[in-house]
Amino acid sequence: MTTTPLRKDAARNCDRIVAVARALVDEGTPLQLNDVARRAGLGVGTVYRHFSTPEALLETIATPCLEALVAHGEQALADADPWRALEGFLTRTVEAQVTDASLAPVTAAPANALARTTELKQSLWSAGTTLLDRAREAGAVRPDLASGDLVPLMCGIAYAVDVHGAAPDDRIDTARRYLATLLGGLRATPPGPAADGA
Repeated sequence: MTTTPLRKDAARNCDRIVAVARALVDEGTPLQLNDVARRAGLGVGTVYRHFSTPEALLETIATPCLEALVAHGEQALADADPWRALEGFLTRTVEAQVTDASLAPVTAAPANALARTTELKQSLWSAGTTLLDRAREAGAVRPDLASGDLVPLMCGIAYAVDVHGAAPDDRIDTARRYLATLLGGLRATPPGPAADGA
């Protein structure tokens, strides 16, 4: 599907809207299109022409992060080591969760405003499921771990980082430490020597 390129002034306005909205999301302010228009120095109609809903704007902000995660998922799928591939994918995912404030609400939303968001989320879930299945089949993770468990577990780590109140510079280190603890619990325990005569 091809789209008509925006005129230069329209493209500048769109970039300005996204930049202002990005700053609002990063500071934890809920997106309201009227507020974005005011802060961007644009008419409300201009903002609505580009983004019909706050959800569409938020998804646009999250798109680069989602695209990067999908690309990393594709790279992880090419890794011959199932555990390393899963660990790397989950590490990159949790790092994104604690550094990009737009990611959590977009990934948790039950419906999407943009077709591109649906496509990216499906690709991300597919990569995560495949990586977990490969690790399970290789005996690298607990057999009772279901693919549906990954998202709540990753969200739990992001929430724990928020509760911890880590400084912005420490958020990734804190998330990695929590993920390492989680991964230790997910990893299958190698079988020990048989207990003869027990």
